[in-house]
Amino acid sequence: MTGSATDYDFWLLDLDGTLVDVEWPYVRETFDRVGDRLGREFSDREAKGLWYGLGVDRETQITALGLDREPFWAAFDAVESPQERVAATTLYEDTAFVADIEGPVGLVTHCRPYLTEPVLDRLDITDWFDTVVCCSDELGWKPDPTPVERAMADLGAEGRGVLAGDGANDVGAAWNAGLDAIHVERHGADSRGVCVLGDHRVRSFSELEVSAPDAR
Repeated sequence: MTGSATDYDFWLLDLDGTLVDVEWPYVRETFDRVGDRLGREFSDREAKGLWYGLGVDRETQITALGLDREPFWAAFDAVESPQERVAATTLYEDTAFVADIEGPVGLVTHCRPYLTEPVLDRLDITDWFDTVVCCSDELGWKPDPTPVERAMADLGAEGRGVLAGDGANDVGAAWNAGLDAIHVERHGADSRGVCVLGDHRVRSFSELEVSAPDAR
C-alpha cells in the first residue's frame, strides 16, 4: 500500500463487498430459493443489484420489483445457510493491510451475527477487529450513523477516524458520524449506475494513499 494506515487514529470497515466477497453460484442459488418462496424469479442483474446494493438502495430496489420489504427479508433470512455462505466466502487480497493497522479497528456490517462470526473465524481474521457491530432494525442500518457511533464507543475512539466500505450507505454513515470515508469500488460505476463519492475513492485498497484530507 502506498501511504500509511497510521494516518488515522482509528479505522472502521464494512465486511461484505469490502473485505470479503461471496462466489456467484451461492448468490444465484440464494435468490432462486428466495424466488421459490415469493413466487417470482430474479434475473442475474436483479440478484446482483440486491446482493451488492448496486444502483439505488436495496429498499428502493425491492419496492421497484413490486415486493414488500418484510416478506422479502423474511424469505432471504430463511434461505441463507451459514455453512454454505461461509464456504463460499473469500477474502480480498488487498485487505491484508488491516492486520497491520496501529490503533483501534472496528467492523460495522449489515451481515447478521450468525453469519458474521463464522465468516471471520473461517477466514482467520477475527483478531483484526477490536469490536464487531452488526446492524439491525433495533440499532439501525447504514447510512444511519448509530451503528458507527456504537462501534466508536466500543473502541473508546478519539481523534481522526475513517470508515471504509464499498457502498454509498457506508460513505453516508461515515459522514453522518463525522468521519472520513473511503469508497472502494469493487464493481465499477457502469455496473453500479452511479458514481459514489468519498474522501478517498479507489478500486483496490492497494491504491490507497492516506493523508490528511482537505477540510470539507
